Parts: sequence; structure tokens; C-alpha cells
Amino acid sequence: MVESDEDYAPGGSDDDVEAHQMTRIGGHTHSRGRGKGRDDDAFATIRRTWEDVEEGPDGTISGAVDSLLQQGKRKRTLKDTTPLQRGIIRHLIVIIDLSAAMTEKDLRPTRYLLTIRYCQDFVTEFFEQNPISQIGIIGMRDGLAVRISDMSGNPSDHISNLQALRSTDPKGQPSLQNAFDMARAALFHAPSHGTREILLLFGSLLSSDPGDIHTTITSLVNAHITTTVIGLSAQVAICLTLVKRTNPHSNPQKHYNIALDEVNYRELIMRLATPPESHTQQAAAAVDNSNKSSLLMMGFPSRVTDPSPSLCACHSRPTTGGYLCSRCSSKVCSLPTTCPACSLTLILSTHLARSYHHLFPLQNWRTVSWSRATSPAQNHRARCFSCQTPFPSNPTTSTKHVAYNASDQTVDGTGNPIDTAQISIKAALSNAQNAESASTEPSAPALLKSARATGSTHKRRDGDQTVSESGRYECGTCGQFFCVDCDVFCHEIVHNCPGCMSREGEMMSSRDEGQNGDGAMEIDQPATHGEKG
Repeated sequence: MVESDEDYAPGGSDDDVEAHQMTRIGGHTHSRGRGKGRDDDAFATIRRTWEDVEEGPDGTISGAVDSLLQQGKRKRTLKDTTPLQRGIIRHLIVIIDLSAAMTEKDLRPTRYLLTIRYCQDFVTEFFEQNPISQIGIIGMRDGLAVRISDMSGNPSDHISNLQALRSTDPKGQPSLQNAFDMARAALFHAPSHGTREILLLFGSLLSSDPGDIHTTITSLVNAHITTTVIGLSAQVAICLTLVKRTNPHSNPQKHYNIALDEVNYRELIMRLATPPESHTQQAAAAVDNSNKSSLLMMGFPSRVTDPSPSLCACHSRPTTGGYLCSRCSSKVCSLPTTCPACSLTLILSTHLARSYHHLFPLQNWRTVSWSRATSPAQNHRARCFSCQTPFPSNPTTSTKHVAYNASDQTVDGTGNPIDTAQISIKAALSNAQNAESASTEPSAPALLKSARATGSTHKRRDGDQTVSESGRYECGTCGQFFCVDCDVFCHEIVHNCPGCMSREGEMMSSRDEGQNGDGAMEIDQPATHGEKG
């Protein structure tokens, strides 16, 4: 019988037994157990995120789920609103990895299909926020660079070309050098008053390049091209070197990120819809005197409809409607675009107005506490100023009717006293249970899972400016209260405050009334025959 190396310890757990198991390899004794110190360090970093979720007065977590929904909406609006000089005329090249690495299914359904869908959404959002900018799309497959869509300002062409990629499968290895050379050639003729940007969606861990890629990176720096990389795998050293050299005045973590999941991947892509700060362009202009700001000539054509079809200058197709160039009267199908005949930039006034909201962003609205929302001075603000939706009532005051009171008793048909407070409590609990069982909201588990993954909590903290406990958000200029939906709508779509705009209208109206006395417009009447001129 072989002697045991360790004494038997009765009552030990399975972990202790595993930790004491020994094995002999080549006459030497090795332990297969895990170090206890390492276990303690590993478990010390685990957070019990389920303890951060608070139950409501009715015993459910519906309040936590509502808080998650509002936090997701509010997170999109809490942006840096510092007025900065930004380039509103952008020239962006999107480089998509079409190699075999995009067939992985860590992002559902696959990296390839999800990237195509997000790129289509990005094109729509990009031209919504930057209507006078242009985009080009390049793919990497089999060690070559493939031109998917030429540089243009027509989102329909880009979306249709991206949709055509669904019929092909990713294969081969990517080539960053070939893609960057093609992108630099596409941005070579971009005017100096616009930005030159490259967005790389990279899912591989290697690059099959024909030459020295550092030489290509140097050419990108000399051409004043900035790059942003979104990785779908681990961080790649050459991508980090790329963003450091092409963005010398910015933090590399701002331009190189790894997508954690599908939601984070979409957020990283949509972040590029906002124009970048132009301090890099100013630094480049200090080195190259030829790259300096100048006036840009634009045309604002009107739409015309011809009785008979005529050829357009952009597609050479017979159309009855279009826009006539302000300089050469050539007809184009849609705006914004560049005149094919005289190269004049053709836009509408609304396009130019939508581009300026990045230069003067709407300030973030403040959260309103219950103490201020329930003050007597705010009793007239029980509804959202914009959509007139009633605000929620204070839960501390709305639950007072279920508190026990000895006088809250009545009698039934037999004359026995009935505690109405207990009936109210049972009815409230029953309604909450019925609502919880009948709810078909599928986002609650996903929201809780996402919150645990990101480490966010739902306990109310003093000074927390993410979600308002009263459901009210106050504009710091006009002082009006708004709901969270109007907060998102005004900051993402309208880019103006309804309270401030209505106040400006009232001020203009009062000014006109002060000039005319009774508010009527004074009109000079011609002199009659009986009066002196």
C-alpha cells in the first residue's frame, strides 16, 4: 500500500480536498490545488450587483427597471456641451473588415452581418447630423482593398451598396496598408476647409501588407488625416500606433476602442456622427500654411418641375423634377451634392442650419429633486411644458392613504368593523402582483443584465445628475420642466428648447406691442382729396 503524502482531514469540503491533492511527475511532487491567496484576491473583486437593485414599496423591481429605462435615455443626452470649433464639412472614409475573422458569432448574428447593419444606420445618422458632408466606403478582403462606395453625399447610394454586401461572404486576410493607401487617394482631392477622417472597423488580429505599413502611416500624418479604430477582437499594436500618430493632440483611448457587446458596438459607431474638434486641423495649419480657412462658395437652388423629362447632370437619366444649379443651370436629382458641371456645392438652407447645431449645442438640463418639485411655488408645473404629459406624483405622499389609522374603520353587513387600511394594502399588493405577472416587457432581464455587466447601480446618490428622481428636467435658461422623453427629443432631434423658443416669441410679440401701443400694425394711409399732403 502506497503511503499517503497528506493526513486525512475529516469534515473537509471538496475545495479543501482538491487543494490538497498531489501528483508525482518525474519523481517530483507537485500540487494541483489552487493557491488560497489567489482565490481570495479573485473573489475580492467580485461585486454583488444584485444587491444594488432596490425593491419598491409594492415589493417589485419595476421602479428599478423604470430607472434603467430613463438612465438609458438620459445617457444619450448627457454630452459635452462646451462650444468648440468643429468641422461641419466632413470627408469620411469607412474601412470595413471583410476578412474571415468577421464570421465569428461572438456578436449576433455574426460580426459581418451586424457590422453591415450598423454601417447602414450610421450612414443615415451621419447625413442627418452632417448634411453637407461626404462619405466613402472601402472593404478589406483577400489581402486587397475593395471599393464599395465612392465618395459622395447621397446616403441612398451608400445604403444600397452596403445592402449588396449581404450576398457575399467574408474571406481571406485584411490588408491595412492597401486600405489606407486607397483611402488616402480618395481624400487627396478633399478641400482644405473640410476634415479628412478614416473610420476603421477591424475584426482581425493581423494584417497582410505588401510593404512597410509605418511608411503608409507617415503619409497619412503628412496628409492631415485623422483615424478612429473600433476593434472587435483584442487590441492590436499597429492600430494603437496608428491612432497615436494621426491624433497627436488627443487621448488614444478616445480614438481606439474595443466593442464589448452589440450595444456598445453601436454606441461607438454612432459616436462618430458628431463632428470632431478642429484643434488638430489648427495644428496642421500651423505647419502647412496652405491648409488655412477660407470662404466657401455655395449655391442654394430651388426645385423645378419640367413638363417633359430631361437628362440630369449627375446620373444622365431622364427626370421631370430636380434642382437647377445657381451658376450653370445644370439639373441635379437631389441635394446636397456638388454640381458635375461647375463643381459648385449645392445645398438647401435647412442643411446649413442643421449643421450649425454642433457649434452651439443645447445645454444639458438639470435634474429636479422632489423637495423642489413639490414646493408651493411649483404647483402650477404639474405637466411637461412641451408634451403636457402629467408628471408622476411624490411616492411618499401618494402612499399615505395605505398607512394604518385607527379611525379608518367601517362596518360590514353584519356590523363587524372592517379595517379599510388593511384592505387598501392588500389591494395595492394584489394589483402589483397582477401587473408583474401580466407584464410582457422583455427588456427588464436584459436591462438588469446590462447593468450588472457595466457595474451600474440603481441606488439614488446625492448629486447624481443621470436620472431625476421626480421625472422632471429643468432648462437652466427658461426654468421650464420637461419629461425625459422630451429631454431626449429636444437634445437629439430639435436641438432647441421649446421653453426658450416660446419665450423669444413672447418677447418679440411684446416688443411689437410696445412699439404700436395697442398691438396693431400701423400702416401709412394715402392722403385724401380733402386733406393736405
